[in-house]
Amino acid sequence: MTILVTGSRGRIGTTLIGLLHEQGFKVRAASSDPDELVLPDGVPDVKLSLAEPHTFPDALAGVDSLFLYANSSHIEEFIKIANDAGVQHVVLLSSSSVLGPDARNDAIARQHLEVEEALASSALPYTFLRPGAFATNTLYWSWPLRTTGAVSLPYPGAHNDAVHESDIAEAAVAVLKDPALRGGAYTLTGAASVTFGEQIDQLARATGRPFTFDAVTPEAWKAEMAEYVPAAYADGLLAYWRSTDGKPVDLTTAVEELTGHPARSFAVWAAENAAEFVK
Repeated sequence: MTILVTGSRGRIGTTLIGLLHEQGFKVRAASSDPDELVLPDGVPDVKLSLAEPHTFPDALAGVDSLFLYANSSHIEEFIKIANDAGVQHVVLLSSSSVLGPDARNDAIARQHLEVEEALASSALPYTFLRPGAFATNTLYWSWPLRTTGAVSLPYPGAHNDAVHESDIAEAAVAVLKDPALRGGAYTLTGAASVTFGEQIDQLARATGRPFTFDAVTPEAWKAEMAEYVPAAYADGLLAYWRSTDGKPVDLTTAVEELTGHPARSFAVWAAENAAEFVK
């Protein structure tokens, strides 16, 4: 079985490729810029940009299973070519944001929802993995924490579930390996509901640095991040954080059900990645 992994430069894709390769699977790494990939010996790369349909046929040729990042720009054409190529199973990295009451009007959720709907209406067998907030999202704080020791937070009391990338990758391995797990939609959460302020505290403990945060208005945060976060996405994030301000998010046991172990905590992630937050 040949498994194609999209998003191979990201942490989830990189981790998944390593796990599949270690377990003896024939894995192919796809990226819009394969020259930038650092892969285990024996893992081939292929050019695939989900925004460039001309890259689809070569990348999908001979592929049995596929780990797919959500990009709806050419999803109908992608699905047709994947089906024609004989792909037998698609594991979609979706998002728990699709479960929100206003998902279709949220820029982040809509992208994932459109891909889910396209797969659900196709002939391709699929499995949806719906993680909540990635623990790696806090890497956006690394620069301000390294340089000033503080980060701007519009809602420091907003909760999230901080899913470790290894838990997502291991869940993907499980559904790729076991046909009995296919066809479901799994909401993946971290070990606990933590606030942004608590995450700052845990990063401070992991690094031994006196990190803190500056509480700012949503408007000030949006202006500060304008160069990095498109306005529509910023509005979606702010709306979500406002909805979870002071309100713990729901947790699931899906990570343990798929991987056989409890979800990793954010404190574990912080300890593993402490070097990213110090000079």
